[in-house]
Amino acid sequence: MTLALVLWTGVNVVAFLAFGWDKQRSVTRQSRVPERTLLTLALFGGAFGALLGQQMFRHKTRKQPFGALLWGAAAINLIVAVALLSS
Repeated sequence: MTLALVLWTGVNVVAFLAFGWDKQRSVTRQSRVPERTLLTLALFGGAFGALLGQQMFRHKTRKQPFGALLWGAAAINLIVAVALLSS
């Protein structure tokens, strides 16, 4: 369980930082982090960090369907977490 917590924390930190990096790149008009990468990080356990990064950096908050897909990834994360903790 400890390893799982470390991995979950790590992917959330990476997702959070990816949103910050992408926002910075957006402001300076440089090449960006692909949306697919941001959503993949969220889907594979980093939804909390992704949502936190989205709000803190005010990045991709109005873009659709990105926002809906991000919330969908968060719902999947929650379902998996509940399933793992209840088993």
